Amino acid sequence: MKRTLRVLALVVALAAGTVWLATGANRGWTKTSVPVKTVDEVTGIEGIDYRKRFVPGVDFLALALLGGGLLGVASLAFREKRSSTIKK
Repeated sequence: MKRTLRVLALVVALAAGTVWLATGANRGWTKTSVPVKTVDEVTGIEGIDYRKRFVPGVDFLALALLGGGLLGVASLAFREKRSSTIKK
């Protein structure tokens, strides 16, 4: 159980870091929509349109790393199995 929790903690931390980096390493807060500049074809006026897109920020990364850290700390609650080597 101890080893399983430690491996799971590492997987959670690495997966969170990978997702955060793969989606652009946003150093701001997590966003669910992003602004996109658009130009009106008739008048030529620029405007801002919002598109739904999930962009994880540092809060996402911090919470995922905290979760991985808590799993690692939880692994300390379990003892290692001791094998008895004394034979009669």
